[in-house]
Amino acid sequence: MEETLGKRKHQEVLEGVEDGHQRKAPRVEEEGDEEIPNNDSLLSIARYSDDEDEYERSRAQENGHDEDDKDHVTKVRPAAVEDARGWWSFEGIAPILIRVNRQVLDFDFEKFCSISLSNLNVYACLVCGKYFQGRGLSSHAYTHSLEAGHHVYINLQTEKVYCLPDGYEINDPSLDDIRHVLNPRFTREQVLHLDENRQWSRALDGSNYLPGMVGLNNIKETDFVNVTIQSLMRVTPLRNFFLIPENYQNSKSPLVQRFGELTRKIWHARNFKGQVSPHEFLQAVMKESNKKFQIGVQSDPVEFMSWLLNTLHAKLKHSKKKNKSIIHDCFQGELEVVKEIQRRSLLERTGTEDEQANTVVAGEGLNNVETSRVPFLMLGLDLPPPPLFKDAMEKNIIPQVPLFNIMKKFDGETVTEVVRPCIARMRYRVTRLPKYLIVHMRRFTKNNFFIEKNPTLVNFPVKNLELKDFIPLPAPKENERLRSKYDLIANIVHDGKPGEGYYRVFVQRKSEELWYEMQDLHVTETLPQMVALSEAYMQIYEQQQL
Repeated sequence: MEETLGKRKHQEVLEGVEDGHQRKAPRVEEEGDEEIPNNDSLLSIARYSDDEDEYERSRAQENGHDEDDKDHVTKVRPAAVEDARGWWSFEGIAPILIRVNRQVLDFDFEKFCSISLSNLNVYACLVCGKYFQGRGLSSHAYTHSLEAGHHVYINLQTEKVYCLPDGYEINDPSLDDIRHVLNPRFTREQVLHLDENRQWSRALDGSNYLPGMVGLNNIKETDFVNVTIQSLMRVTPLRNFFLIPENYQNSKSPLVQRFGELTRKIWHARNFKGQVSPHEFLQAVMKESNKKFQIGVQSDPVEFMSWLLNTLHAKLKHSKKKNKSIIHDCFQGELEVVKEIQRRSLLERTGTEDEQANTVVAGEGLNNVETSRVPFLMLGLDLPPPPLFKDAMEKNIIPQVPLFNIMKKFDGETVTEVVRPCIARMRYRVTRLPKYLIVHMRRFTKNNFFIEKNPTLVNFPVKNLELKDFIPLPAPKENERLRSKYDLIANIVHDGKPGEGYYRVFVQRKSEELWYEMQDLHVTETLPQMVALSEAYMQIYEQQQL
């Protein structure tokens, strides 16, 4: 009896439990226990069968704590924990779980130990939210549990929860929401019906948010990334592909994995907060782009969109299906390009300068015409130059141009003059339309002195953009229907001076066909008429399938 009371007193001191406090704890499951089913089909949680011991053994050479962890667990695990259905569990486990603080948990940042800065075998303290490496006798997590009295830790790789310093595993369904926030999961059935959901979700602070319409933190001058991500989240096949990790499990690219994680967090219906931080994704972008795009440096969303789509395609393309990926399935179209180059052959200059001045140029005006088929992921539209001079009555007038006028660049007849890589006359004609059409307006022109912005407004329809009305399209194949009508789903705009302004985006929520204006963390509903009253910079149109 005295020995039993001694164990109880020791446990209360270890966990900071006041005398007389009793709460029945959830049962600690042993090996062989049946898994408790989850009847919520919409928010069901997939289970992983990863063996943590095997995972830790594979890291033994790099992290000396791992092999000690197993021995430590075997040696110090109390007999009362082995028989977890007894009164010891009644007094011990529940107070530990009560101290779990979901308000401080944030899994959006890189999974590095806060002391050693290692990303191997990292655990998160569920009481203070800090990351620590290992759980053996000499590990940082073990030391933190003794110094701070925090006893519940989750392995960020295997999602198993442990009590330290005792070292036993805690199997409790009340922790499933934490696992789901750490690694959101979607079943294929949930993904298919995602656009039918009109239900708002509630964060821990009591705020409401719409899954898929959450704000993104602007870490520092990263609004160009946020508007690009928010636009791509409206592309249904792309979003559905990245919501299921099995679709890209063979890709070892950190950029692909981080983009998938960010997609799942944005569309997760059980977040602890109503916004998401793209920190891990930005770190992958900086590394993959060799710091072409980095935190703290403003960049162009058109350049970032082009780089991101091409890089994701390169990392995802199938070896069996040549040059095929979800990126090309969604965005790739085809152009016929006719290039007319003017060539001049000069006679060899000899004699004095006066004689050279009278030399006749031979062969001037000879043209070389080249025709080729070029795939594209987005189309660049040229804006008419703004008027150079304005009188007193016209100084407040902003020039406007219909989208149909600048789309005539791709009718196969309009000539576009180019100077790089050589002076040439170009004609473009669309030969294959993509499922999702990305267009961008060339608002910014750079010279040796400054960047100039064209303020011309583009008038465009939000729904039923019919391309065949102003550009010739190829005849459809037999038993196919020409799909040339598009609806706008995302519109990125730029406000302010060139090089100093900021970006925001208008996106459509399909379940209710409502429009929202998103600028970093700010998400507000807006009218469709307001979408067109802005300096559009890049747009995504969805092809109508009916």
